[in-house]
Amino acid sequence: MASPSTRANPSPGHNTGAGSDADRAGAAPWLLSAPALLLFCALLLVPLLLTVVLSFHVFDGSQGTTAGFTLKHYAAVLTDPYYATIFARTAGLALAVTALSVVLGVPETIVLARMKRPWQSICLLIVLGPLLISVVVRTLGWQILLGNNGVLNGALQALHITSEPVRLVFTMTGVVIALTHVLVPFMVMSVWATLQKLDPQVEWAGMSLGGSPLRVLWRVVLPQILPGVLSGSIIVFALSASAFATPALIGGRRLKVVATAAYDEFLGTLNWPLGATIAVLLLIANVAIVMGCSRLAERRFKHIFE
Repeated sequence: MASPSTRANPSPGHNTGAGSDADRAGAAPWLLSAPALLLFCALLLVPLLLTVVLSFHVFDGSQGTTAGFTLKHYAAVLTDPYYATIFARTAGLALAVTALSVVLGVPETIVLARMKRPWQSICLLIVLGPLLISVVVRTLGWQILLGNNGVLNGALQALHITSEPVRLVFTMTGVVIALTHVLVPFMVMSVWATLQKLDPQVEWAGMSLGGSPLRVLWRVVLPQILPGVLSGSIIVFALSASAFATPALIGGRRLKVVATAAYDEFLGTLNWPLGATIAVLLLIANVAIVMGCSRLAERRFKHIFE
């Protein structure tokens, strides 16, 4: 029979085996995720790093991009009012599209969540169906609809609402309309995922305690779907701020945003370092705005719904 001291103090070899098992268990998640992390680094982080390095290269009109280090591209973008206007226009576009996506997408998702089958599945497929079509094809469709001889202007003149075509193509209004149609499904998907976790009995409890449907919606439903609204807003803002195809086709070359300006520098003037600088600054601004607005909104909405 083993003595009490032997039972209380296991052998050192036993401790070593337990520690090695714990180390292997702790390293298992990293080993399993290593292929995905390597693929992520190869496809995303490495190109981003190369773009950052390219933005510091020297550009010469006769020789093109040459080796060297310079900050003049960042100084040019940050001090030139032309680029300030482009960045301000892009921010305004992203905010307008995000606000419209919230106004249209949140009520639409709430209505979809309360529909009965099979209408719920059919309507959800209609809302998410445009994601199956290329964004270029959808934008070209909006260009036809919003044109001076398009369906929208034809209907307005046929109803005698306007006497002449309303100019929507090559305007910010047309870009906002087309880009909102492109990105609303992302808002719907984010809010839909949150609504699926919402217990309907919570709403019934609020109504049984005397709350009106509108009050229950404001005090019970909206606070619980707020994470989905915030996630959808972040996705829509990031995608609209970096959108290229829709602003290029609907806005044209005169109504430039940051993405089209970077494209022109890369393929128009062949000033790759300046184009890389614009892209890097767009990434930095996008990340800073999204993270700042996310934290601020989370703090503010907690106090609003209390």
